[in-house]
Amino acid sequence: MEQSNDRIRFAIIGTGWRSLFFQRIARALPERFEVCGVVARSEESARRIDAAWDVPVFRSLPDLLGSVTPEFVVVSVTKTVAPDVIEEAVSLGVPVLAETPPAPDLEGLLRLLRLVEEGAVIQVAEQYHLSPLLNAQLAIAASGRLGTVSQALVAQCHDYHGVSILRRALGVGFESPVITADTFDHPLVKGPSRAGEPQEEITVTTRQITARLDFGDRLGVYEFASDQYFSWIRANRLLIRGERGEVKDTEVRYLQDFRTPMFHEIRRVSAGEGGNLEGQFLRGLVAGDAWVYRNEFLPGRLNDDELAIAMCLRRMSEHVAGGPEFYGLAEAAQDTYLGLLIHEAAETGGTIRAERQPWAPIP
Repeated sequence: MEQSNDRIRFAIIGTGWRSLFFQRIARALPERFEVCGVVARSEESARRIDAAWDVPVFRSLPDLLGSVTPEFVVVSVTKTVAPDVIEEAVSLGVPVLAETPPAPDLEGLLRLLRLVEEGAVIQVAEQYHLSPLLNAQLAIAASGRLGTVSQALVAQCHDYHGVSILRRALGVGFESPVITADTFDHPLVKGPSRAGEPQEEITVTTRQITARLDFGDRLGVYEFASDQYFSWIRANRLLIRGERGEVKDTEVRYLQDFRTPMFHEIRRVSAGEGGNLEGQFLRGLVAGDAWVYRNEFLPGRLNDDELAIAMCLRRMSEHVAGGPEFYGLAEAAQDTYLGLLIHEAAETGGTIRAERQPWAPIP
């Protein structure tokens, strides 16, 4: 296929499960995205990627950059080695879109912060707030329709992901909350996994963490269980409340005036259902008489997570070209830091006050 001038060309460092999301996006939308190369550290993974995806595979980033010129590289490796890989890419002058989290601990986050302060271009592929339903829910909360948001409960993604949604739902930036947390172990029939559907009924013990992040005038509640992502019987939940209304999952209720309550349902509009012959893709989400999310990547056959990652790629390309940040290292560091404190509070049973970190902008 002839390459389009506006196609986003990127390379991937890493060959694990998460890296394949980027491959699928490029395959589904070849007119929009191109994987121009992959760095594979082992011969086995290099052969696997070459056979499955038909993209150039290299054994090191210098080798890749000697043959192709990506706009940026996606660093999709384990969090323990991510800082080293990011630092190498930065030293070679390449903008980086890092998978989450970009570092495993406070020391690693501060190390990456120094790179940004020296001029490195680093963004983080935090996709949850860009996924269709969450994007719509957060847009409604930010519209003023609910009044001033004071409470939010997020029970659908772990650690820094959940914190990123909480911060956006509450409209907080780098404020330092007081955190309390506890755990609850309970039985759960195991659902599917990355390997596929269950082959027998197995009951596992899953650990649920519940945390309160008290920002003074705003309260965030975080909840997540270790087996929730793939479970068929543990639904995602989101509640955002202001003095004039609330969003509860797909239900929106608010006051048009003090005597007129309004009720809307957030509904998906998809092609390919019933007798529709357009293809199979999400067109968007509506609430009442308005679109609250419109898919800009149709007719690509992508799931919601892939649509959100595609948006990360598009915004990264714009940022490299001089556009604004979309999820910079400071935000990623703040969400990762608060996620680490949630686990510390859960393990100790104590109350922890977050401290303002060097990545926070000066008030």
